[in-house]
Amino acid sequence: MKAVHPASLVIAAGVVAALHVGKLPPALPALQQVLGVSLVQAGFLLALFQLAGMTLGLPAGLLIQRYGPRRSMLAGLLVLSLASALGGAAQGATGLLASRVFEGLGFLCVVLPAPGLLRALVPPGGLSRTLGAWGAYMPLGAALAMLVGPWVMAQADVAWGWRVWWWLLSALSVLLAAAVYRNVPADPPRGLTPSRTLSPATSGSAVGLGLLRLTLRSRGVWLVALCFSMYSGQWLAVVGFLPSVYAQAGLAPSLTAWLTALAAAVNIIGNLAAGRLLHRRVPPLALLVAGFGAMGGGAWVAFGVDANPWLRYGAVLAFSMLGGLIPGTLFSLAVRLAPSAATVPTTVGWMQQWSSFGQFCGPPLVAWVAGLVGNWQLTWTVTGACALAGAGLAWQIHCLLEREP
Repeated sequence: MKAVHPASLVIAAGVVAALHVGKLPPALPALQQVLGVSLVQAGFLLALFQLAGMTLGLPAGLLIQRYGPRRSMLAGLLVLSLASALGGAAQGATGLLASRVFEGLGFLCVVLPAPGLLRALVPPGGLSRTLGAWGAYMPLGAALAMLVGPWVMAQADVAWGWRVWWWLLSALSVLLAAAVYRNVPADPPRGLTPSRTLSPATSGSAVGLGLLRLTLRSRGVWLVALCFSMYSGQWLAVVGFLPSVYAQAGLAPSLTAWLTALAAAVNIIGNLAAGRLLHRRVPPLALLVAGFGAMGGGAWVAFGVDANPWLRYGAVLAFSMLGGLIPGTLFSLAVRLAPSAATVPTTVGWMQQWSSFGQFCGPPLVAWVAGLVGNWQLTWTVTGACALAGAGLAWQIHCLLEREP
């Protein structure tokens, strides 16, 4: 039997972490019925993941650099497992909220070290394609959660179905942690990590501060992070509100679930295509501009044009699929533009913080516009502004790359 490649397990760990993010929306009706979760509390349950990423991405990246990416990923999977198990046993909204905070921490510890691990596990010639595949972890996890979650919860009564879903993902996290432990090579001894080579006279907190300064002084790091926020905010706003849009249109809940899951899943195609196109020397600018152009135009057709419903849904699919070119490209650029090998975790951490910021702000802005107008017709103006800003940032990244030796 052929052994599983360690890089595949790293990507699988990201998908499992994304399942924990996406497990909540299908369970919200049951949580409101069983635990009495209010709409405000439901909003907090959805936002807590992004709050952790907004505040802890860069510090978490620094800790990962210090203690090693494999150790950090194992710790994150175990934290996800424990938090999900405790959340499944919660007797009220307070306990569930607390478990989501720890799930957010576990999520960061899984996804932040992944690009650095992949860089160490994959030959340089295949790194672009692998990082493109890594960029698909979130849409794949979200799509699986939207499809599998309702089926799992339907196997038990309302009071226990969501708990079984939480405990199943807890067990899955433990199994994947065991697979990573057995198959992914151990981190080098701490004395041999790249951070120790920055300055022989410094260590510990001094090295950490040096890495932070090196990361935050890099214009390329800022450009990649801000560009990711322009993508993540509009993607989550459009895909996240699709169930509400289609419910208002009178579609059956089962059809709504499939349509939303497909819209999330096609994002994977763009991520994988970005890796292959970068490997074939297609300029990052072309991929980023194509992605942002498709997102801006797709949102306009989907919400701002009075057209055939299936044409509008096709625009949503184009929005998500071609938009997937953006994360696949930006993960590759984050590794490329990191000031040094030692700053890859902090670079990805800073990108994660801005990605979370976009996801935290994008949906409320779209909801505010929809509430102000009374329908979804002008929500494309918010996503269109993000697309224009993202294209402008892509041009600045291109100019920076042109100046590279």
